Amino acid sequence: MKFLQNIPPYLFFTGKGGVGKTSISCATAIRLAEQGKRVLLVSTDPASNVGQVFDQAIGNTIRPVTAVPALSALEIDPQEAARQYRARIVDPIKGLLPDDVVNSISEQLSGACTTEIAAFDEFTGLLTDASLLTRFDHIIFDTAPTGHTIRLLQLPGAWSSFIESNPDGASCLGPMAGLEKQREQYAHAVEALSDPERTRLVLVARLQNSTLQEVARTHEELAEIGLKNQYLVINGVLPEAEAEHDALAAAIWQREQEALANLPAGLSELPTDTLLLQPVNMVGVSALKGLLDTRSEALPLPVTNILYTPENLSLSGLVDDIARSETRPDYADGQRWCRENHDGCCHRRQAGRHGI
Repeated sequence: MKFLQNIPPYLFFTGKGGVGKTSISCATAIRLAEQGKRVLLVSTDPASNVGQVFDQAIGNTIRPVTAVPALSALEIDPQEAARQYRARIVDPIKGLLPDDVVNSISEQLSGACTTEIAAFDEFTGLLTDASLLTRFDHIIFDTAPTGHTIRLLQLPGAWSSFIESNPDGASCLGPMAGLEKQREQYAHAVEALSDPERTRLVLVARLQNSTLQEVARTHEELAEIGLKNQYLVINGVLPEAEAEHDALAAAIWQREQEALANLPAGLSELPTDTLLLQPVNMVGVSALKGLLDTRSEALPLPVTNILYTPENLSLSGLVDDIARSETRPDYADGQRWCRENHDGCCHRRQAGRHGI
């Protein structure tokens, strides 16, 4: 795997929601920990499910992952971060400034903007905390979906410009005087993000046109703000063996291979890895280890011996047959029913087989 070679201290995963960022970041953290590296896995995603993956509570303090020695994890809770951020700004000025001024500042700190700023404040603290790199060899960020991540990474420069033009003002960022004190921290964070010796960004996508176009835009936007050490990981690729005996699977495989051969120009220039579609949910250490295992093909997808034809098939009959069967039906059975009875409206869904 190209993206696993010579990994710098900071590793970021980003991409559209649902492409597998959590699965891949967790699998990478496990791989590094098993190599003897001390690893911290950080989620800045408001919908983080890192705790679900490892089947334990994580929370907003660094704690060991019990199933993986040398691995610790942290979930930045945006709401809690916003509460603490507001308290740091408002509490010291209570009693010193008129109530109407304090209330005005509190009101400006009550919106979604402040929540995002507060989460990023926690994020920059991790990037600029030198003591963390004495405790951990690698810090892996399982970031939020693409648009959210871009906004977060673009903020430091915007803050600097805003501070310069509004030295006495206030906004959802808080009083400008307070932000001025943190400019050095933000500058160091941007420096770390832009340094290929310290930071690598992994774009995660699937072989679908909409996903590839979005991640191509992400590639360009992040490169423009200085994050140029980028790799591409394409997740959930259908194994070729699955296309040999099923017409629908063959069509999907062919479509994916065409998409892979015709990546958007910016993406085609990046170091690229592909990960095969897995037959199990990406929950638990054992499943996650298999995600990055390149020594063999993915496990065969489950197959049933139940055969369905349009003449004898109804949705209720399909459900009854599945309930009576001792084997798990293959996803193609449901897709075949959809294709033949609903003109293909839902055959693209491959629920339960994508991981997290």
